[in-house]
Amino acid sequence: MRITWRKWAVPVVAPALLATGCVGSDDAPAEPAGAASTSVARVCARTVPGPATAPAGAVTVDPAVVGDLAEKTRSSLPGTTFWLRPGKHRLEPGRYSQVVPKKGNRYLGAPGAVLDGRRTNQYAFGGAARDVTIRHLTVQGFVAPHNEGVVNHDSADGWVIEHAKIQYNSGAGLMAGARQRVRASCLRGNGQYGMNAYKAAGRIGGLVVEGNEITANNTDDWERRKPGCGCTGGVKFWEVDGADVRGNWVHDNRGAGLWADTNNNDFRIEDNVLEANDGAALIYETSYNAVIRKNTIRRNNRVEGRRYADRGDSFPYATVYLSEAGGEPRIRARTDKIEIYRNVLEDNWSGITLWENADRFCNSPANTSSGNCTLLVPRADRCARPGIATAPLYADCRWKTQRVEIHDNRFVLDKSAVGCTVKCDRMAVLANYGTYPDWSPYQGERVSRAITHQQHNRWYDNDYLGPWKFVAHDPSRVLDFGQWQVTPYQQDAGSTLDPRAGG
Repeated sequence: MRITWRKWAVPVVAPALLATGCVGSDDAPAEPAGAASTSVARVCARTVPGPATAPAGAVTVDPAVVGDLAEKTRSSLPGTTFWLRPGKHRLEPGRYSQVVPKKGNRYLGAPGAVLDGRRTNQYAFGGAARDVTIRHLTVQGFVAPHNEGVVNHDSADGWVIEHAKIQYNSGAGLMAGARQRVRASCLRGNGQYGMNAYKAAGRIGGLVVEGNEITANNTDDWERRKPGCGCTGGVKFWEVDGADVRGNWVHDNRGAGLWADTNNNDFRIEDNVLEANDGAALIYETSYNAVIRKNTIRRNNRVEGRRYADRGDSFPYATVYLSEAGGEPRIRARTDKIEIYRNVLEDNWSGITLWENADRFCNSPANTSSGNCTLLVPRADRCARPGIATAPLYADCRWKTQRVEIHDNRFVLDKSAVGCTVKCDRMAVLANYGTYPDWSPYQGERVSRAITHQQHNRWYDNDYLGPWKFVAHDPSRVLDFGQWQVTPYQQDAGSTLDPRAGG
């Protein structure tokens, strides 16, 4: 027997986070009418305070002494604990003045402790030291350049950031290294990203992002400044191998909420609330093997989706967007597919789109992941004539949207709530007509046929409320529910649709 959506639709924060007292806020927005109460990580309004007195053995840092934190870090041994007194701490005024931790250092903020870059310093914490901890500290007012970050600027491994506020900085508030833990923190109002999970050398493994509030990032509106840069949103992930993203409240970001781009693998995205982001709630792009489950996804993509619709663009821009991303059993992970299930999507601009660009593959000029190849082919220059036209390179030189299962979700659409009449009601699986480059073996409808009929992409056992439409093969094929369910598409077996119930 299928479990009905009402038993599991609303995610809650993990008990460990509830025990900290970091959730709940008097000034959080009200739940929509008819929705069950949702516990989310409302930590920006109520971050857990740090110790009011210095822990035994800690080095005390004085906010009245400019540069005291950096100097005491330099003069202390690795593994030292630093306690920052209440007040506004400052670094020396040089552009590159920053704290360079030593291995195992711990930085604890007292209630009211703030490290302020005064719109002068670029970085707060940098260097290659491992296993650094930052707790109960507000970091603000730093001016990291585009694509760079303020905290853990050099993407060192093993850092722990808990009960922190990283806010109102330029660039990314936070970078990420392997085994990084970001918990119960507020990533708010940063110029580009709340967090940029990017490491210049090597992949990032074992990343945990749990119980955070990630809101109002990309204040500098980088997609407007650099059209098509793909460089904005709440969190961006690059080449992360193993990530747990759970119990977060990701809302009101300019651009996407969460965006995994280029050779990510083995993600679990669960129990989050993703809402009111200007773009998609979630983009999973040129990446592999993920579980996306038990998330509440509402009121996303209304700004960007409407913008494209107003231009007359027929592409089904969706709130969950898989672009050249799929399951691959040959790449080790906790799953060998992408499974999207037990989520509630409510009043977003469109639903889920599975897309594959026929012209995007390793060594193609149309590959926007410049210089990268798939995880199955280490060198892009191998993807050339004549070898690319035959096995195994014909298959392995592409990031393929394959082995995607979308089931036991609830899709609710009230067009009056979304404020649209057309193009906000799509569920889609499609590709473009391949044309480029002239030596491409993927020209014509080959990729459209493959993603639609041959790559094991399945919808089933879902509940649709509202006037949903379905797109298959290419943007011109808009289907009703009956056409979507029968040959040749045969999607959504066991699913139901009530076109009047969404409002």
